[in-house]
Amino acid sequence: MADPRPLAWPPAPIKTERLVLRESEARDRAAVIDLNASPEVGTYIGGARPRDELERKVPEVPGRRPGYFVVEFDGAMIGTIELNWRDPERPGNRSPEAGQTELGYLFMPEAWGYGYAAEACAAALDWFADALPGEPVVLTTQTANARSIRLAAKLGFAEVERFEEWGAEQWFGVWSSVTPPA
Repeated sequence: MADPRPLAWPPAPIKTERLVLRESEARDRAAVIDLNASPEVGTYIGGARPRDELERKVPEVPGRRPGYFVVEFDGAMIGTIELNWRDPERPGNRSPEAGQTELGYLFMPEAWGYGYAAEACAAALDWFADALPGEPVVLTTQTANARSIRLAAKLGFAEVERFEEWGAEQWFGVWSSVTPPA
């Protein structure tokens, strides 16, 4: 299901202390393939995707859609952030009739442990709060992904429930720009 809300896209690049969040470009294709083919990255999202499949399916400019940001550090892509419309039929939705925006992120293993994900996700959430004030954002991650749950808490997501999906227990949290983190 496509996001029915109008978002001005693409935004100007978002600059943080160390990072740039920007629209995807053709030069990002190889890094997007590497990211999605990485066994480490795929650990909690169903595994790495086959490189030959990615080579066939990833378009010349990957992720060219509202809510998709490339995260750049020192001129190199180190990850992606997505703010996608969540299908209201999926488990874990607090209000199935409304649908919600879901935060997703993937970072290259060599970028793990430096706080880049927290910095980039916080910037993307700030942008979203300005674009759609008061709209909640949800995040789902496997309960086995302790790093992702710690990041969710650091960003201000509050756990709402746990449920089974894709053969694993999922952690489901909600963030709102109008409710300060606990």
